[in-house]
Amino acid sequence: MSTLVEISIDDQILRVKQKDSCTLFQVSTALNGAGEKNGSGCTPRGWHRVVAMIGKDLPVNSVFVGRRPTGEIYTPELASQFPARDWILTRIFWLQGLEAGVNRFGNVDSMRRFIYIHGTPDSEPMGIARSHGCIRMRNSDLLALEKMLTPGCEVWIQQDSFRRIPCVNL
Repeated sequence: MSTLVEISIDDQILRVKQKDSCTLFQVSTALNGAGEKNGSGCTPRGWHRVVAMIGKDLPVNSVFVGRRPTGEIYTPELASQFPARDWILTRIFWLQGLEAGVNRFGNVDSMRRFIYIHGTPDSEPMGIARSHGCIRMRNSDLLALEKMLTPGCEVWIQQDSFRRIPCVNL
């Protein structure tokens, strides 16, 4: 089955197109907007693929640091102990850029920038750009997305609104 993930930075929406369906999820992309440069804190645009799916079978709200589970489960009490942490929870779908000079290699490499689709605390707003460059999702939505994806799945990240490109099944 062919699956395509598309992300609209303008809409703060991730949509999954499959043969017979089109599923939408609210997300949170970078507070700093769109951009590819290392250190920018921006969400990179263009073609990517899911190069790794990390965290299968771990509990919801599992905490990751450096793509490794810490053994912690996120709670508001844990958050108060570590107020500066950028919480990466539940699953990590690590993205690799596919366009040399745009989002791959050199100073624009999405994978070397550790750009993920990942879970975030339920207290964080969706539909508002607030991340450090990654694509944040509700944990329940991330688990639903996990069932639709396989490693190697293509991801298109665009600035423009989906209003210009309707959701047409593949």
